[in-house]
Amino acid sequence: MKGIQVNGVDREISSLVMGSGGFTPDDIDRVTDVLNHYLEIGGNTIDTAFIYSGGRSEEAIGIWMEENKRRDDVIILTKGAHHNADGPRVSKEAIDEELEISLERLRTDYVELYALHRDNPEVHVGEILEILNEHVEAGRIRAFGGSNWSVERLQEANEYADKHGLVGFSFSSPNLSLAKPNEPFWAGCVSVDDPMLMWHEGNRMPLFSWSSQASGFFTGRFTPEDRSNIDIVRVYYSDENWKRYQRAQQMAKEKGVDAVQISLAYVLNQSFPTAAIIGPQNEQEILSCRQALDISLTEEEMKWLDLRIK
Repeated sequence: MKGIQVNGVDREISSLVMGSGGFTPDDIDRVTDVLNHYLEIGGNTIDTAFIYSGGRSEEAIGIWMEENKRRDDVIILTKGAHHNADGPRVSKEAIDEELEISLERLRTDYVELYALHRDNPEVHVGEILEILNEHVEAGRIRAFGGSNWSVERLQEANEYADKHGLVGFSFSSPNLSLAKPNEPFWAGCVSVDDPMLMWHEGNRMPLFSWSSQASGFFTGRFTPEDRSNIDIVRVYYSDENWKRYQRAQQMAKEKGVDAVQISLAYVLNQSFPTAAIIGPQNEQEILSCRQALDISLTEEEMKWLDLRIK
Protein backbone atom coordinates (compact mmCIF):
# COMPACT_ATOMS: atom_id res chain seq x y z
CA MET A 1 0.00 0.00 0.00
CA LYS A 2 1.17 3.52 -0.76
CA GLY A 3 2.15 5.58 2.23
CA ILE A 4 3.24 9.00 3.43
CA GLN A 5 6.22 10.03 5.50
CA VAL A 6 5.83 11.94 8.76
CA ASN A 7 8.82 13.60 10.40
CA GLY A 8 9.85 11.65 13.48
CA VAL A 9 8.42 8.28 12.36
CA ASP A 10 10.84 5.85 10.74
CA ARG A 11 8.20 4.04 8.68
CA GLU A 12 5.70 5.27 6.14
CA ILE A 13 2.13 5.69 7.35
CA SER A 14 -0.22 3.77 5.08
CA SER A 15 -2.53 5.93 2.99
CA LEU A 16 -5.52 4.17 4.55
CA VAL A 17 -5.64 4.55 8.34
CA MET A 18 -7.99 2.28 10.26
CA GLY A 19 -10.44 4.16 12.47
CA SER A 20 -11.45 2.50 15.72
CA GLY A 21 -14.18 4.70 17.16
CA GLY A 22 -16.52 1.78 17.79
CA PHE A 23 -13.99 -0.77 19.05
CA THR A 24 -14.51 -2.31 22.49
CA PRO A 25 -13.03 -5.36 24.27
CA ASP A 26 -16.56 -6.77 24.47
CA ASP A 27 -16.45 -7.17 20.68
CA ILE A 28 -12.84 -8.34 20.45
CA ASP A 29 -13.56 -11.06 17.88
CA ARG A 30 -14.93 -8.51 15.42
CA VAL A 31 -12.09 -6.10 16.23
CA THR A 32 -9.59 -8.88 15.54
CA ASP A 33 -11.28 -9.77 12.27
CA VAL A 34 -11.34 -6.17 11.05
CA LEU A 35 -7.75 -5.40 12.04
CA ASN A 36 -6.41 -8.63 10.57
CA HIS A 37 -8.13 -7.95 7.25
CA TYR A 38 -6.81 -4.39 7.33
CA LEU A 39 -3.24 -5.61 7.74
CA GLU A 40 -3.79 -8.13 4.94
CA ILE A 41 -4.44 -5.33 2.44
CA GLY A 42 -1.22 -3.59 3.45
CA GLY A 43 -2.49 -1.12 6.05
CA ASN A 44 -0.31 -0.40 9.06
CA THR A 45 -1.77 2.53 11.03
CA ILE A 46 -4.61 2.54 13.58
CA ASP A 47 -6.34 5.73 14.72
CA THR A 48 -7.80 5.92 18.21
CA ALA A 49 -8.28 8.45 21.02
CA PHE A 50 -8.49 8.77 24.78
CA ILE A 51 -12.24 9.40 24.59
CA TYR A 52 -13.26 6.82 21.95
CA SER A 53 -15.83 4.42 23.38
CA GLY A 54 -15.03 5.84 26.79
CA GLY A 55 -11.47 4.59 26.49
CA ARG A 56 -12.54 1.13 25.43
CA SER A 57 -11.20 1.60 21.90
CA GLU A 58 -7.64 1.90 23.18
CA GLU A 59 -8.21 -1.08 25.47
CA ALA A 60 -9.41 -3.25 22.57
CA ILE A 61 -6.41 -2.31 20.42
CA GLY A 62 -4.07 -3.06 23.32
CA ILE A 63 -5.60 -6.50 23.83
CA TRP A 64 -5.42 -7.27 20.11
CA MET A 65 -1.78 -6.17 19.84
CA GLU A 66 -0.70 -8.14 22.91
CA GLU A 67 -2.63 -11.35 22.24
CA ASN A 68 -1.63 -11.43 18.56
CA LYS A 69 1.91 -10.04 19.04
CA ARG A 70 1.19 -7.25 16.57
CA ARG A 71 2.76 -4.22 18.24
CA ASP A 72 5.73 -4.14 15.87
CA ASP A 73 3.43 -4.50 12.84
CA VAL A 74 1.39 -1.35 13.41
CA ILE A 75 1.71 2.39 13.91
CA ILE A 76 -0.56 3.83 16.58
CA LEU A 77 -2.11 7.29 16.38
CA THR A 78 -3.91 8.27 19.55
CA LYS A 79 -5.31 11.61 20.62
CA GLY A 80 -5.78 13.42 23.91
CA ALA A 81 -6.70 16.75 25.50
CA HIS A 82 -10.27 16.75 24.22
CA HIS A 83 -12.47 19.14 26.16
CA ASN A 84 -14.85 17.68 28.74
CA ALA A 85 -17.76 18.98 30.82
CA ASP A 86 -15.35 21.19 32.74
CA GLY A 87 -14.01 22.86 29.61
CA PRO A 88 -10.75 22.78 27.60
CA ARG A 89 -8.04 20.32 28.64
CA VAL A 90 -5.01 21.55 26.71
CA SER A 91 -2.73 21.71 29.73
CA LYS A 92 0.33 19.89 31.02
CA GLU A 93 -1.65 18.15 33.75
CA ALA A 94 -4.32 16.86 31.38
CA ILE A 95 -1.96 15.85 28.57
CA ASP A 96 0.42 14.05 30.94
CA GLU A 97 -2.41 12.24 32.71
CA GLU A 98 -4.28 11.18 29.58
CA LEU A 99 -1.18 10.03 27.70
CA GLU A 100 -0.12 7.86 30.63
CA ILE A 101 -3.58 6.27 30.75
CA SER A 102 -3.66 5.81 26.97
CA LEU A 103 -0.34 3.97 27.01
CA GLU A 104 -1.58 1.70 29.79
CA ARG A 105 -4.74 0.90 27.86
CA LEU A 106 -2.76 0.26 24.68
CA ARG A 107 -0.32 -1.98 26.59
CA THR A 108 2.69 -0.19 25.13
CA ASP A 109 5.23 2.32 26.35
CA TYR A 110 5.05 4.60 23.30
CA VAL A 111 2.95 5.63 20.33
CA GLU A 112 4.34 6.70 17.00
CA LEU A 113 1.79 9.48 16.50
CA TYR A 114 0.05 11.65 19.08
CA ALA A 115 -2.44 14.41 18.36
CA LEU A 116 -4.08 17.02 20.51
CA HIS A 117 -7.74 16.25 19.90
CA ARG A 118 -8.75 19.89 20.25
CA ASP A 119 -7.00 23.23 20.57
CA ASN A 120 -7.34 25.91 23.21
CA PRO A 121 -6.31 29.20 21.58
CA GLU A 122 -6.02 30.79 25.02
CA VAL A 123 -2.93 28.65 25.74
CA HIS A 124 0.26 29.96 24.14
CA VAL A 125 1.73 27.63 21.51
CA GLY A 126 5.11 27.77 23.23
CA GLU A 127 3.67 26.23 26.38
CA ILE A 128 2.02 23.45 24.35
CA LEU A 129 5.21 22.71 22.42
CA GLU A 130 7.26 22.46 25.62
CA ILE A 131 4.81 19.87 26.98
CA LEU A 132 4.83 17.76 23.83
CA ASN A 133 8.60 18.00 23.39
CA GLU A 134 9.05 16.54 26.88
CA HIS A 135 7.13 13.45 25.76
CA VAL A 136 9.16 13.19 22.54
CA GLU A 137 12.41 13.39 24.52
CA ALA A 138 11.13 10.74 26.95
CA GLY A 139 10.30 8.41 24.05
CA ARG A 140 6.58 8.23 24.81
CA ILE A 141 5.68 9.71 21.41
CA ARG A 142 7.62 9.86 18.16
CA ALA A 143 5.76 12.71 16.46
CA PHE A 144 2.80 14.92 17.27
CA GLY A 145 0.14 16.85 15.41
CA GLY A 146 -3.10 18.71 15.82
CA SER A 147 -6.57 17.29 15.33
CA ASN A 148 -9.08 20.05 14.50
CA TRP A 149 -6.47 22.79 14.73
CA SER A 150 -6.60 25.88 12.55
CA VAL A 151 -3.76 26.44 10.10
CA GLU A 152 -3.09 29.78 11.78
CA ARG A 153 -2.29 28.02 15.06
CA LEU A 154 -0.28 25.29 13.32
CA GLN A 155 1.73 27.94 11.52
CA GLU A 156 2.27 29.91 14.71
CA ALA A 157 3.37 26.78 16.57
CA ASN A 158 5.89 25.70 13.96
CA GLU A 159 7.34 29.17 13.63
CA TYR A 160 7.82 29.16 17.40
CA ALA A 161 9.41 25.69 17.25
CA ASP A 162 11.87 26.79 14.55
CA LYS A 163 12.82 29.89 16.53
CA HIS A 164 13.36 28.03 19.81
CA GLY A 165 14.92 24.80 18.58
CA LEU A 166 11.92 22.59 19.39
CA VAL A 167 10.20 19.77 17.54
CA GLY A 168 7.12 21.16 15.81
CA PHE A 169 3.82 19.75 14.60
CA SER A 170 4.39 17.04 11.99
CA PHE A 171 0.82 16.52 10.79
CA SER A 172 -2.71 17.86 10.90
CA SER A 173 -6.00 15.96 11.17
CA PRO A 174 -9.06 17.93 10.12
CA ASN A 175 -12.02 16.69 8.11
CA LEU A 176 -11.43 16.54 4.36
CA SER A 177 -14.04 15.01 2.10
CA LEU A 178 -15.72 15.56 -1.23
CA ALA A 179 -18.95 16.47 0.56
CA LYS A 180 -18.56 19.82 2.31
CA PRO A 181 -20.22 20.09 5.75
CA ASN A 182 -22.81 22.78 6.31
CA GLU A 183 -21.71 22.91 9.94
CA PRO A 184 -19.39 20.86 12.18
CA PHE A 185 -20.52 17.30 12.88
CA TRP A 186 -19.31 17.78 16.46
CA ALA A 187 -18.67 21.06 18.25
CA GLY A 188 -15.15 22.36 17.75
CA CYS A 189 -14.43 20.28 14.67
CA VAL A 190 -12.49 21.76 11.77
CA SER A 191 -13.08 20.96 8.09
CA VAL A 192 -10.81 21.88 5.21
CA ASP A 193 -11.82 25.09 3.43
CA ASP A 194 -10.07 26.84 0.56
CA PRO A 195 -7.50 28.72 2.71
CA MET A 196 -6.61 25.52 4.58
CA LEU A 197 -6.31 23.64 1.30
CA MET A 198 -3.96 26.31 -0.06
CA TRP A 199 -1.91 26.23 3.17
CA HIS A 200 -1.38 22.47 2.94
CA GLU A 201 -0.57 22.73 -0.75
CA GLY A 202 2.01 25.38 0.09
CA ASN A 203 3.84 23.68 2.95
CA ARG A 204 2.93 20.05 2.24
CA MET A 205 2.24 19.15 5.85
CA PRO A 206 0.73 15.63 5.89
CA LEU A 207 -3.02 15.57 6.50
CA PHE A 208 -4.94 12.69 8.09
CA SER A 209 -8.58 13.17 7.16
CA TRP A 210 -11.27 11.95 9.53
CA SER A 211 -14.74 11.24 8.14
CA SER A 212 -13.05 11.07 4.75
CA GLN A 213 -16.10 9.39 3.18
CA ALA A 214 -18.54 11.88 4.70
CA SER A 215 -20.20 9.37 7.03
CA GLY A 216 -21.38 7.25 4.10
CA PHE A 217 -22.96 10.11 2.14
CA PHE A 218 -21.75 8.59 -1.15
CA THR A 219 -22.80 5.00 -0.47
CA GLY A 220 -26.29 5.38 -1.94
CA ARG A 221 -28.00 4.92 1.43
CA PHE A 222 -29.24 8.52 1.41
CA THR A 223 -31.48 10.47 -0.96
CA PRO A 224 -32.66 14.09 -0.94
CA GLU A 225 -36.15 12.88 -0.06
CA ASP A 226 -35.06 10.72 2.88
CA ARG A 227 -34.46 13.02 5.84
CA SER A 228 -34.60 10.39 8.56
CA ASN A 229 -30.93 10.70 9.59
CA ILE A 230 -30.95 14.04 11.38
CA ASP A 231 -27.17 14.42 11.61
CA ILE A 232 -26.47 13.56 7.98
CA VAL A 233 -29.22 15.97 6.88
CA ARG A 234 -27.87 18.68 9.16
CA VAL A 235 -24.26 18.33 8.09
CA TYR A 236 -24.28 17.18 4.47
CA TYR A 237 -27.63 17.86 2.81
CA SER A 238 -27.18 20.74 0.37
CA ASP A 239 -27.76 21.33 -3.32
CA GLU A 240 -24.00 21.51 -3.89
CA ASN A 241 -23.32 18.20 -2.15
CA TRP A 242 -26.06 16.42 -4.08
CA LYS A 243 -24.47 17.73 -7.26
CA ARG A 244 -21.09 16.40 -6.09
CA TYR A 245 -22.79 13.08 -5.40
CA GLN A 246 -24.24 13.01 -8.93
CA ARG A 247 -20.84 13.76 -10.43
CA ALA A 248 -19.21 11.06 -8.31
CA GLN A 249 -21.83 8.60 -9.59
CA GLN A 250 -21.19 9.64 -13.19
CA MET A 251 -17.42 9.33 -12.85
CA ALA A 252 -17.76 6.01 -11.03
CA LYS A 253 -19.80 4.60 -13.90
CA GLU A 254 -17.17 5.76 -16.39
CA LYS A 255 -14.33 4.20 -14.39
CA GLY A 256 -16.17 1.00 -13.44
CA VAL A 257 -16.09 1.65 -9.69
CA ASP A 258 -18.48 2.87 -6.98
CA ALA A 259 -19.27 6.47 -6.07
CA VAL A 260 -18.04 5.94 -2.52
CA GLN A 261 -14.68 4.84 -3.95
CA ILE A 262 -14.52 8.01 -6.03
CA SER A 263 -15.15 10.05 -2.88
CA LEU A 264 -12.26 8.30 -1.13
CA ALA A 265 -10.01 8.72 -4.16
CA TYR A 266 -10.73 12.46 -3.99
CA VAL A 267 -9.11 12.60 -0.55
CA LEU A 268 -6.15 10.45 -1.60
CA ASN A 269 -5.41 12.35 -4.83
CA GLN A 270 -4.71 15.76 -3.31
CA SER A 271 -1.53 17.55 -4.36
CA PHE A 272 -0.02 17.21 -0.88
CA PRO A 273 0.48 14.12 1.35
CA THR A 274 -2.84 12.77 2.62
CA ALA A 275 -4.04 9.70 4.45
CA ALA A 276 -7.71 8.83 4.88
CA ILE A 277 -9.04 7.55 8.18
CA ILE A 278 -11.60 4.90 7.26
CA GLY A 279 -14.19 2.96 9.23
CA PRO A 280 -15.02 -0.27 7.35
CA GLN A 281 -16.91 -2.86 9.37
CA ASN A 282 -16.12 -6.00 7.39
CA GLU A 283 -13.81 -7.51 4.79
CA GLN A 284 -15.93 -6.36 1.84
CA GLU A 285 -15.83 -2.73 2.95
CA ILE A 286 -12.09 -2.97 3.62
CA LEU A 287 -11.49 -4.29 0.10
CA SER A 288 -13.64 -1.48 -1.33
CA CYS A 289 -11.41 1.07 0.40
CA ARG A 290 -8.29 -0.69 -0.86
CA GLN A 291 -9.56 -0.57 -4.44
CA ALA A 292 -10.02 3.19 -4.15
CA LEU A 293 -6.24 3.51 -3.78
CA ASP A 294 -5.86 2.39 -7.39
CA ILE A 295 -8.04 5.23 -8.73
CA SER A 296 -6.00 8.09 -10.17
CA LEU A 297 -7.72 11.41 -10.64
CA THR A 298 -6.37 14.25 -12.74
CA GLU A 299 -6.37 17.82 -11.50
CA GLU A 300 -9.22 18.55 -13.89
CA GLU A 301 -11.24 15.59 -12.60
CA MET A 302 -10.66 16.71 -9.01
CA LYS A 303 -11.90 20.20 -9.78
CA TRP A 304 -14.90 18.85 -11.68
CA LEU A 305 -15.93 16.62 -8.79
CA ASP A 306 -15.62 19.55 -6.40
CA LEU A 307 -17.71 21.85 -8.63
CA ARG A 308 -14.75 24.11 -9.35
CA ILE A 309 -15.35 23.69 -13.07
CA LYS A 310 -18.56 22.94 -14.96
